[in-house]
Amino acid sequence: METDILANPVWAALTGPHAHLAVVSGRTRRYPLDVSPFAAVPDAFGPGDWADLGGQVLTINQGEAGEGWETFLELPGVQMEGSAVKGAADPSLSVLGPGDVPEMLDLVARTQPGPFAPRTIEMGVYLGLREEGRLIAMAGERLRVPGWTEISAVCTDPAHRGRGLASRLVSAVVAGVRARGERPFLHAATANVNAVRLYGSLGFTVTRNVTFRVLRPQEALTRDTAEAV
Repeated sequence: METDILANPVWAALTGPHAHLAVVSGRTRRYPLDVSPFAAVPDAFGPGDWADLGGQVLTINQGEAGEGWETFLELPGVQMEGSAVKGAADPSLSVLGPGDVPEMLDLVARTQPGPFAPRTIEMGVYLGLREEGRLIAMAGERLRVPGWTEISAVCTDPAHRGRGLASRLVSAVVAGVRARGERPFLHAATANVNAVRLYGSLGFTVTRNVTFRVLRPQEALTRDTAEAV
């Protein structure tokens, strides 16, 4: 199937278009933590892979947590592909750059669209909408897989929701992806029914169910607990 490569998108990205961002250790590939928490192996994590990761990770791969590691968050989700979505450029949106990162981080902190770090912007193109000089909505590109680009960080300031801004931003990002001859895909938490409904209305269709897993060395958990006390 054409979407088979999306079954392990983090691996496909870090061995493909994002290879220049990959931190390589043994079989594992991960992004630098200030770019993204995602990590992957070619198939499923095995006992020998965990020592190579060296810190908290977010995975889509299968495989039980290794000795000395703990899964402290599992989030059911869906992967959706947008082969039928054409997108539309929107000149009212601006391309966001390094100078916009503090505002982007602030918007993400207030809206919680998913992981976003100081260098996440290096993963792809991010578009934003400003009103009265203030960033009120944005969306951009995250995982780059051969032939595909993931749309991510779709978020709108709570005071400006209900105006169709997310649809405009997603459509504009899709247009940029299409201009490169690629197809868009994305992920959404199953519980975020409004987002899943929105993406479906734009023409995205579910390709598979996924589970996002955040794992962390148990010694880090113990240290953080002690520091909190």
